[in-house]
Formats: sequence, structure tokens, C-alpha cells
Amino acid sequence: MYRSSVIPPLRLVFLMWLAYTLQMYSGVDLGFLGVNPRTLSGLIGVITAPLIHGSLQHLVSNTFPVLFLGATLYLFYDRIAPQVFFQCYLLTNLLVWIFGRPYYHIGASGLVYALAGFLISFGIFRRRFRAIFISLVILLLYGGMIYGILPQDSYISWESHLLGFIVGVGSAFGMSRIRRVAN
Repeated sequence: MYRSSVIPPLRLVFLMWLAYTLQMYSGVDLGFLGVNPRTLSGLIGVITAPLIHGSLQHLVSNTFPVLFLGATLYLFYDRIAPQVFFQCYLLTNLLVWIFGRPYYHIGASGLVYALAGFLISFGIFRRRFRAIFISLVILLLYGGMIYGILPQDSYISWESHLLGFIVGVGSAFGMSRIRRVAN
């Protein structure tokens, strides 16, 4: 069961590492594949931005949360996990394209914040013991991320963090209203 829950986030992480490797060996900065708000060319980033990272540290700092939070989502909420993952991935980047500052936004941290936002708030909305327990564990492990929502460093896309978290909470609210959801 756990092994299969890791497969979807592992595929994404593989693509993230592949893109970074291609970037390093080719010498081509793939930052142009990020979300560039309100530009036609920047729409490609809605799909590609989470795959592009500016440094090895940036890549590693997104790898483990994507794996852990993604696997947690697929392990405990397998019925809704594909839809939630898809919403968190695409809606976050689409909102960054609409509302973000006019520069290239890259990396998977928006997805990380969306997944954390979903896992933390789903238990609150669902009001089932297991879901609340999962929410508390994720809150204990990732609660400090809340500081990343605030603008601190002009080179970090706090918009991705904030909008990702909002998408995650919104997805949790929507999914909690569906009757046939796993605990």
C-alpha cells in the first residue's frame, strides 16, 4: 500500500531531477519555463514551473516535502488524491500567473504549500479522527512553513507559497463536502 502511494510523487520528483540535470549538463538556464505572470509565453510555466529549480539546494528543499506530503496524500486519501494533486499543481500555478509579481516563478514550493494546506485543513473540515490526526501530524512537521507565506526575500516566490496554501485549503474544503471521501 505505501509503495504504491509513493509512485505518483516519485514520478514528479524524477521529472524535477531530470530537468535540473538537463539544465546543468546543457548549460541552458530553464528559468524561462517558469510562470511569467500575465504574459502569453509565461502560461507554459503553469505546467513546467514546478519542474524547474534554480539550484541544487532549491531542488533538494522541494524534493523531500513533495515525496512525503504526496505519499501521505496518496496513502490516506487514495480516492481523491489524483484530483487533489492535480488541483494543487495546476491551480496554484494558474493563480501565480494571474496574481504574481512580474518575474519568473520556478520550483515546486507552491505545490508543497498546497499539499500541506490540504493535509492540515482537511481534518478540520472533515471532522473525522483519522483525518484530524493526520492534520495534527502535518501541522507539527510543516507548521513552520507559514512564515514562507510572508514576503521576505525578493528572490523567493512568496506568491507561490501563499496561493498554494490557499488552493490546498480550498481543495480540502471542497473535498470535505463530498460524501464518499476516504477518512
